[in-house]
Amino acid sequence: MNNSKIWLSSPHMGGNEQNYIKEAFDSNWVAPLGPNVIGFEQDIEKYLEQEVFVGALSSGTAALHLGLILLDVKAGDEVICQSMTFSASANPIVYQGATPVFIDSELETWNMCPNALEEAIKDRISKGKKPKAIIAVHLYGMPYKADEIRYIADKYEIPILEDSAEALGSSYKGQKCGTFGDISVLSFNGNKIITTSGGGAIVTKTQEIKNKAIFLATQARDNEPHYQHSEIGYNYRMSNICAGIGRGQMEILDKHVGLRRNMHDFYKEAFQNKEGIKLFSEPTSDYFSNHWLSAITIDSAKCNRKTREDLRLLLESENIESRPLWKPMHLQPIFSESPYYGGNVSENLFNNGLCLPSGSNIDANEKDRIKNALNNF
Repeated sequence: MNNSKIWLSSPHMGGNEQNYIKEAFDSNWVAPLGPNVIGFEQDIEKYLEQEVFVGALSSGTAALHLGLILLDVKAGDEVICQSMTFSASANPIVYQGATPVFIDSELETWNMCPNALEEAIKDRISKGKKPKAIIAVHLYGMPYKADEIRYIADKYEIPILEDSAEALGSSYKGQKCGTFGDISVLSFNGNKIITTSGGGAIVTKTQEIKNKAIFLATQARDNEPHYQHSEIGYNYRMSNICAGIGRGQMEILDKHVGLRRNMHDFYKEAFQNKEGIKLFSEPTSDYFSNHWLSAITIDSAKCNRKTREDLRLLLESENIESRPLWKPMHLQPIFSESPYYGGNVSENLFNNGLCLPSGSNIDANEKDRIKNALNNF
């Protein structure tokens, strides 16, 4: 019996990636510039279906860092950030010497709670520390409450840095995620819905802001024949090789979204009539999730006292990878002293939630293994 590892979310090539890479090698375009970089940016701009400008970078974290710089976040400032997210959403705040202010989730989308957000803004303003930016995240591909978050951000004149690292291919009311922020970011890490092995992108509303981002991402070299620098720069540009992988991946992005959503439907059927297990799904038809990761919460009181950790260990014994939900940032040792607003929604989700194998390349035999393990649970 085949007992090979079933991964949570592994890379899935489409076939054309090597053609773009070969072109790069044949033309000796292997540096962090070249036709694949330009083409990849144009492919993403076309896909997002809005008037946006995309800069391909070395990672989503780099995009978040540049986004904060472009929003003029400096040492001593405060930046509001969703608590339930990967640490890469919050770390760039600290890179700038700023302080993160964490916000709890709401139960419908597991994303930033609008009520807790407004409470935090009011309180920080009363303390003389108006936040400089809001980092809102589309968790596991589920769009956040874009209308409500935007209303509050505009009301207090605070820009949104949209973390769409997990949400390429998702949309809210027909608008693609990655276009809701004043500045937005994407990720193409190896576990994302498409990958460039590593990589990310910054999405801006104007060509001028994109140009500034690329300037900073290429060591902020002034326009002089010699190397001259009037600002601090970074080595954040994507290589032409990685962008070639991205061009091939963009050709099959919609297919991958469909396959991930099929995995979600697989779990919907598997958990049908299973009391105490709830599958994370869109709250209304306004939301379209790429279901980058399918996730569940387990009510142990309704599952014979079995917990999400019991299920994780059972799956692990079958060589099937699963993972607890993101541990909220306000519970992380490194951020234990940071301000936090809200209740215990994100904490309860972490304690009871589990991400299940969701890759677009999971085959029928692997689905059978997963289903058998779930039935054993």
